[in-house]
Amino acid sequence: MWNSFLNQYEIILASASPRRQAFLHEMQIPFRVEVIPTDESFPNHLKGKEITEYIALQKAKAFTNLQDHQILITSDTLVLFENEVLAKPANAEEAKQMLQKLSGKTHEVITSICLKNKYKKIIDSCITLVTFELLSNEMIDFYVQHYSPLDKAGAYGIQEWIGHLGVSKIDGSYNNVVGLPTHLLFQLLKEIV
Repeated sequence: MWNSFLNQYEIILASASPRRQAFLHEMQIPFRVEVIPTDESFPNHLKGKEITEYIALQKAKAFTNLQDHQILITSDTLVLFENEVLAKPANAEEAKQMLQKLSGKTHEVITSICLKNKYKKIIDSCITLVTFELLSNEMIDFYVQHYSPLDKAGAYGIQEWIGHLGVSKIDGSYNNVVGLPTHLLFQLLKEIV
């Protein structure tokens, strides 16, 4: 079996994200979910992937009693537009403002993945460039009213309506923009076993 190298391990996904969980199911990697709430604030001097790597490591540090047969997966994703971090919007108005900023422009989606076992941890990051067409106010209003931008960094899901109509170009991993660069996860799993 292609994933037999994982047979003796229990994979723990430290994420409540249904998108990340769906990716692991689609990769046919058996796992269980365990989330320990973690402070996701970060020092102001950090930039770009330094931020996501810091937060992914903080999430991993919360797990202090891993057993020999366990591998922990933590990750963090952010949207970066002109050096401004666009986190999850607090409300519909903030979601609309974020989408107006992204309209007609290119931004970065950065995800860091940390794998940790009892003996070591490894971390790596994936950066994807996403370009939006010009979005009309009507399109933005429709999306915010009918979808769930409040649980997504940058206020959008590329796999949703706005991604189908509004995204004109992607340079890099599509899965990264959805929430998990699966190719990178697979590489890291092979490294840590």
